[in-house]
Amino acid sequence: MDLPRAARKGDEAAFLQLFDEHHWPLFRFAYRLTGSRADAEDIVQECFLQLLRPECSYNSRRAEVRTYLFGIVRNQSLKRLRRNDGAGLSSVGFSPSPEGQVLRAELEAAVARAVMQLPETQRAVLILAHYEQMPLAEIAKVVGLELGAVKSRLQRARNGLKEKLAIYATDLERQR
Repeated sequence: MDLPRAARKGDEAAFLQLFDEHHWPLFRFAYRLTGSRADAEDIVQECFLQLLRPECSYNSRRAEVRTYLFGIVRNQSLKRLRRNDGAGLSSVGFSPSPEGQVLRAELEAAVARAVMQLPETQRAVLILAHYEQMPLAEIAKVVGLELGAVKSRLQRARNGLKEKLAIYATDLERQR
């Protein structure tokens, strides 16, 4: 069954299935790209609205619906970041002790800031590969690059993070 086509024709069950399968991964991706829950919610909503529009360009012969949706979210996120000048991410971690919670939150915030400082395509590739566990071939389709370029950008993103976060590695070594 072609769920997007059925949803466009008013099949509520088809839409709900699409939404249930893709909402949270799309939200996480948008949130990690933009750093804003409100922006991520808006982006995901717009993504599903775009899929339901009669003029939707989705074609199941060219890409899986998941790939198409991630592409929409990526494009909408980048537009919003350009408009908002890229606000930073922050996150809160969990650890049993209060000190551990503070240290984990500080480290997570540092990682999030470092990810946000990466160039847009490196950031998108890294988030899709590590946080969304998407295969590199699918990432290539989402970001519109050749597989070799995706691999290269992922390696550059990892190296960039390694450089930006090196100070935390030495701090952790001193604490042991």
